[in-house]
Amino acid sequence: MKGLAYNNLRAGKQYWLLNYGERYEFEILEVMYPQDFKLKDLNTLEHFHMSDITRYGTGEDFEIRELR
Repeated sequence: MKGLAYNNLRAGKQYWLLNYGERYEFEILEVMYPQDFKLKDLNTLEHFHMSDITRYGTGEDFEIRELR
């Protein structure tokens, strides 16, 4: 896994995530136990969970980085 680890992600911060060739830009609204997050997409303003993105696993290109 490149980039940041899950335990470095913080509520209120903005990140981008790459998984299986798809890029997501989001803000973390809430950290949920054990390793899930409630997110807000910065482009569509839709709310979803990190587990929705990683439901089918993480690809070789999986990476999380902070925006700005």
